[in-house]
Amino acid sequence: MRQSTYLRKTTETDITIGLNLDGSGESEIQTGVGLLDHMMTAFACHSRMDLSLKAEGDLHVDNHHTIEDAGLVLGYALNEALGDRKGIRRFATAFAPLDEALARVVIDLSGRPYFIFEDLCENIPNLAGDVMMENLRSIAMAGRMTLHIDLIRGLNLHHAIEAIYKSLAMALREAVIIDSNITPSTKGIL
Repeated sequence: MRQSTYLRKTTETDITIGLNLDGSGESEIQTGVGLLDHMMTAFACHSRMDLSLKAEGDLHVDNHHTIEDAGLVLGYALNEALGDRKGIRRFATAFAPLDEALARVVIDLSGRPYFIFEDLCENIPNLAGDVMMENLRSIAMAGRMTLHIDLIRGLNLHHAIEAIYKSLAMALREAVIIDSNITPSTKGIL
């Protein structure tokens, strides 16, 4: 079973996560941040990973710490559940639309963290600075993956963000599939 539980407690947040890579998309999300709850529910549904995420954060300050740290714990749990990554497909690409918005995600579960976000449509100037990008960056870094996100088009911020999370979920669903008994690397390890 490729599962993980993780707890992160700081002076800013207290977050517990449970992740099952081979689930059915069930989720139980309670972060106190409505948009984050919505995106994590969509992530679980479209990745077909079971996800429980409970967070208490310093929302009296703002939602930044909760959103960023939720990404960290999801990344840590993903990394732990992948184990030595033997036999996984490793690479994946997915596109997801939501009405006028279209996002593309390309990932490599290489163990080499890197994050790129490009707003190719340039119609949503605040998206690059949006705190949800910190969540995605944290997932990539803690999950030890290379994550390229391209927002191809969009006019509505909510639609753009949701298209991104859905495409990330679908790419991860593909990349974590075990389809061999070898490590997909010329180095022999990931």
